[in-house]
Amino acid sequence: MRTLIKLIGTLVLAVVVAAAVFLGVASVTEYRPKASEALTIRGEATAPDLAPGDELTLLSFNIGYGGLGKNQDFFMDGGDMVRPPERADVEANLDGIVTTIKDNPADVYLLQEVDSDSHRSYDLDQVARLSDTIGATAAYAPNFKSMFTPYPWPPIGKVDSGLVTITGLEATEATRVALPVPFDWPVRLFNLKRCLLVERVEVAGGKELVLVNLHLEAYEDGAGRAEQMAMLVELLLDEYAKGNYVIAGGDFNQSFPGVDYPKVSDNWTPGVFDAAALPAGWTVANDASAPTSRLNDAPWDGDNQLYGIDGFIASPNVEVKAVQTLDEDFEFSDHNPVKLTAALKN
Repeated sequence: MRTLIKLIGTLVLAVVVAAAVFLGVASVTEYRPKASEALTIRGEATAPDLAPGDELTLLSFNIGYGGLGKNQDFFMDGGDMVRPPERADVEANLDGIVTTIKDNPADVYLLQEVDSDSHRSYDLDQVARLSDTIGATAAYAPNFKSMFTPYPWPPIGKVDSGLVTITGLEATEATRVALPVPFDWPVRLFNLKRCLLVERVEVAGGKELVLVNLHLEAYEDGAGRAEQMAMLVELLLDEYAKGNYVIAGGDFNQSFPGVDYPKVSDNWTPGVFDAAALPAGWTVANDASAPTSRLNDAPWDGDNQLYGIDGFIASPNVEVKAVQTLDEDFEFSDHNPVKLTAALKN
C-alpha cells in the first residue's frame, strides 16, 4: 500500500511539475505585441491615385481560416470539431473562398481569420495564397499567435492567424493597432490578442483615406468587446478630425441595427451595435437582407442560428451608395461577404 501511495504521489508531482514548466515556457514565449507596430506592405499597387469624388468598393469577409465551411462545426459554438478531418477539406474551402473573391472584385478586401501557419488549417499559408491570387498589395496583422494552445482535445496546437487587407490602391502605410485584451493569465497566454489593421492611402488635395480592418472580441462577457469598440470609435473620430476619409469594416461580433433573426440557440449571443456611440453624420452600413454569419454548433443545414454582425462604418465625408450581403449560403465559410460601394465627397 505504501508503495502504491508513493507511486501515486510521484505521478501527481510529475504532472504538477510538467504543468508548471509548460506554463513557464508559454509565459516566456507569450505573444506580446506593442501598442502600435508598422506592418510590411507586400506587392505593388495597380489602381490609379484617389481624388475627391472618386467611387470605390470594399469587400469584408471573415473566411473562418478555411475550416468552417458548410460541412464543419466548431467546439466553441457547441459543436465537436477542432479542425476539419482532412487537409483537403481546408483546401476545398480555400479554393471556394478564392473563387468567391474573384467573382466579386473590389478595390479593397478586408479579410479576417486568415491563417498564416496554424495546425487547425494544416499549416497552409493562406495569407500568401490570397495575396498572390488577388494580386495588388497586401498587409498582414496577426491577432492570434500561440506556440501551442492546449485545449480542447485534440488540442488546437500552434496558431498564427490574423487580419489581411488587400488593395490595388497605393497604401503608404500599414499599422497594427493593439486592442484591449480582456483575459487574465493564464488564459491570456493561449487566446487572441485582437487588433486593428489600419492602412493609409493618399488622396489628391493632401487628405488620406484611412482603411480600418477589424475583428472584435467574441467569446467573453461583452465588457472586452465594448472596450475595444470604444477604442475603435476614438480612432475613427480622431482621423476624421484631421480631415481624412475613414472607412472601417469587418466582423464586429455585434448585431447591427435592424437585424433580428429568430433565436434558436443559446450557445452564443453577439453583442448589440450601439449606433449612438457615433456622432451625427456617421454611417453604419449593413445589409439585413441576408445573414452575415451562422452558428457553428452543427454543420450548416439551414436551421442554424443566424446573425448580422459584419458591416462597415463610414465618416461623414464618405457617401455610402450601396451595401450588400453576398449570400453564399455559408458554402465555404461561416460568414457571408459584405460589399460596400462608397464615394469620397468633394
